[in-house]
Amino acid sequence: MKNSKDRLSKFISLVLRHHPEAAYIQLDEHGWADVEQLLAGMKKTGRKINMETLKEIVRTDEKQRYSFNEDMTLIRANQGHSIAVDVGLKEQEPPEFLYHGTAVGFYESIQKQGLRPMSRLYVHLSKDIETAVNVGKRHGKPIVLKIHSGDMYRDGVLFYLSENGVWLTKKVDAKYFERINI
Repeated sequence: MKNSKDRLSKFISLVLRHHPEAAYIQLDEHGWADVEQLLAGMKKTGRKINMETLKEIVRTDEKQRYSFNEDMTLIRANQGHSIAVDVGLKEQEPPEFLYHGTAVGFYESIQKQGLRPMSRLYVHLSKDIETAVNVGKRHGKPIVLKIHSGDMYRDGVLFYLSENGVWLTKKVDAKYFERINI
């Protein structure tokens, strides 16, 4: 990570999406954490953080991973959880096509099994190819799958749109995607 705020953001993501116990906190059933408890728990781990730094991390996160409640007493991750929480996603009709970025090394398995959430609660889909390419780069040599989300929706598959613009669904069967050249 580039600097201490990046390291703090990565740790906050770990805590709010996967392991709240890493900061000695608990999330409620909707994924909210008490801000004061989060700050105190992070300090217990030796991390230097205060409310102003936390606000800056939330405000400047390019993926808009986190949200505060109205009075900034609670914070949560917008999506990407591997633990069971209900962040209040509303079912929405997706655009006709969405995109999924992954690495070449995973493609054979994806062709056989379709896209599955793996350790997360949902498969994450992007509204544009560029975002999908950037996601794929995190895992190796990127490839992009064009998802026929309109067809899926008409066939009864549910879609959700997170607060930060990531489209979510439980799975994508292989008949609903094709690899595109990037």
